[in-house]
Amino acid sequence: MKSYSLQQLATAMSGTLPQGGGERVISAGVSTDTRSIAEGVLFFALKGENFDAHNFLAGAVEAGAGAMVIQDATNLPDGIPAVLVNDTLDALQALAKWYRIELGIPVVAVTGSNGKTSTKDFIRSVLSQKFRVNATLGNLNNHIGLPLTVLATKEDDEVGIFEMGMNHPGELAPLCEIGRPNIGVITNVGTAHIEHLGSREAIALEKGAVARALNENGTLLVPSDCDFLDDFCESTSAKVIAVGEGSLRAENVMPAENGSTFDLVIDDLGRIATSISVPGNHMISNALLAAGVGAVLGLSLEEIARGLQNARLTSGRFRQYQSGGVTVIDDTYNANPESVIAGLETLANLPGKGGRTAALGIMAELGDHASEAYGRIGRVARELNLQLVTIGEEAIAYGADHHFQNHEETVSWLSSNISSGELVLFKGSRMAAMERVMKHAFPE
Repeated sequence: MKSYSLQQLATAMSGTLPQGGGERVISAGVSTDTRSIAEGVLFFALKGENFDAHNFLAGAVEAGAGAMVIQDATNLPDGIPAVLVNDTLDALQALAKWYRIELGIPVVAVTGSNGKTSTKDFIRSVLSQKFRVNATLGNLNNHIGLPLTVLATKEDDEVGIFEMGMNHPGELAPLCEIGRPNIGVITNVGTAHIEHLGSREAIALEKGAVARALNENGTLLVPSDCDFLDDFCESTSAKVIAVGEGSLRAENVMPAENGSTFDLVIDDLGRIATSISVPGNHMISNALLAAGVGAVLGLSLEEIARGLQNARLTSGRFRQYQSGGVTVIDDTYNANPESVIAGLETLANLPGKGGRTAALGIMAELGDHASEAYGRIGRVARELNLQLVTIGEEAIAYGADHHFQNHEETVSWLSSNISSGELVLFKGSRMAAMERVMKHAFPE
């Protein structure tokens, strides 16, 4: 964050200074976690249903906080400058909204049912060929994570890349108000979080908040095969670029060791051979979205291609490694029906003659749609001639070749039955903790 006086920040948050200190300069950024406070940071004491950071104000001061934002002065240590507000979360979001305007830089918003983080990683790598960028770390993409990401943008950063996630109706529009994107990217519309939204149409309407947030000078990028593309076009005044066909596409796609090669074609720029270091057609789609963002922001074809080649994805996104001759595919970060099917199709098409096994955990937030989703994935696995191993009570609905109730049983079976030369994909929702099974069965 740029440097500001505490009084400036208090004004942006509509707060008061009960212990003075308005002249103090805050230059170390903000924090909401007493375990990771930098010296001089502005600490926000958030209050939730199951926690209240106001109970740890003294610890925040001991850790080096230069000032704090509070909604309750009961435990406020004497002498520490503080901003008193009605609600600390509202204040965090208000400060981020104000700071976004102060920055005055282009912002790319990335949303979608699958592939947000991977697409963000591709965009960051591409734009870093020309600009200083600040991008969402991990998946800090919600009502707390996005403001923290915005406020972490430095004075010399030239572009912001902000991932925006949701799992309930009405959550994306406030994020767009904070991020104020100039470029929007919608990776796809799947069935993630359908338990809370009810239908793909409702999910598309929610994702469309990014399209609606763009003005006539903005640009929206969407895969050409998205069946809600026309709806997004109708809902925005921005220019819309459909990637995958037409003016921005991949040709001569070939599988390669740990990835894919292809010709990147952008009609206004030309054609160039490039590659990505992760396999799968869904990853090529994510890479094309990043290429489109690069083109919009004026990068050359060579810079875009180099950015795609150099991209390294956040851990747990189809990373491959070897363990005792077994090729392990780590896609454990999260799972929903569409991303699991994309993973199965990629596993089936990877080079090599060895047997292929998919070890799948449960998928969260499917509600009444869970049984149909599990059954659909099981059918896809059988059609692709994949051996299917599943874990957890709900996962029995996959109709797997081998089903286990716990991690220990699964690890034992995999360790004894998967041989050198075979390929194993691990995937599941976060609560499935499939990385634990993977690491115990096939340590790096």
